[in-house]
Amino acid sequence: MSQVKKIEAYKSINPTVVTIGTFDGVHIGHQKIIKRLINKGKLEGLQSVILTFFPHPRMVLQKDSNIKLINTIDERHDILDDLGLDYLLIKKFTHEFSRLTAEDFVKQILVDKLNAKKVIIGYDHRFGRNRNADINDLKDFGIKYNFEVEEITAQDINDVAVSSTKIRNAINQGDIRKANIYLGYNFMLNGLVTKGKGLGRQLNYPTANIDIKEDYKIIPKQGSYIVSATIKGTLVYGMMNIGMNPTVNGNKQTIEVHFFNFDEDIYNENIQIELLHRIRDEKKFESVEALKLQLAKDKETALDYITKHHA
Repeated sequence: MSQVKKIEAYKSINPTVVTIGTFDGVHIGHQKIIKRLINKGKLEGLQSVILTFFPHPRMVLQKDSNIKLINTIDERHDILDDLGLDYLLIKKFTHEFSRLTAEDFVKQILVDKLNAKKVIIGYDHRFGRNRNADINDLKDFGIKYNFEVEEITAQDINDVAVSSTKIRNAINQGDIRKANIYLGYNFMLNGLVTKGKGLGRQLNYPTANIDIKEDYKIIPKQGSYIVSATIKGTLVYGMMNIGMNPTVNGNKQTIEVHFFNFDEDIYNENIQIELLHRIRDEKKFESVEALKLQLAKDKETALDYITKHHA
């Protein structure tokens, strides 16, 4: 799959089938639409294209919005690539772009840039300045500019009953199991392994500190989680703590992973952590020794879960 981050420099020679949206999470509802898009492309000899926006429109238009996203742009790219999409086009969302009229958007982007011959879109999709155009307007533009509009009905959307908002809420509540069911894959965190204070090693639970550079990435509720990662081609399991390390008077949130049966040096490597299940809330223990006893219980819980669900 090709990814284009500067749509201004892009012009499709080949005719395309297009869908439009932020697709945060690329969840099972999104996947249904995207598979339809890809299949239409193959059947009709059209390249499949997703036009998406970054930053998220709410980040630009609602200054007080503290929305966090399920996927980083790179994560979204990898998921869409696995689905078999031809092109991911990322349009920088700005105030200026938001003021583009509906017809200018259709003519300048869908027609002139994307060479769209078919647009697959939700029944409730709105676009253009002040979001004042709807699917009926798009169908009219289709007649004028020679492209077909295929509507995703309310029934199609309601059959899935999943939304990015529901998934964000589940992640914020630490309900990783529900989030993963809605996503159709395991929620992930990608970051650089950095050196911490070394407390984990002192407790015989050495940890990899994960530094996530994208400040817009949603971080699950503080607590302990069972996780997996593929490191240097090997699948490893572990337990991860997100929190403030209150037992040792920590003053900032950290993300630390202890991998089972793994002791290689992975400092300064980028790794992807997949979250499988939540163990418990973070709590302040009366002593470091009490914390160590709890970590042993957490490990036992994690290994039992992995044996039952991932062996």
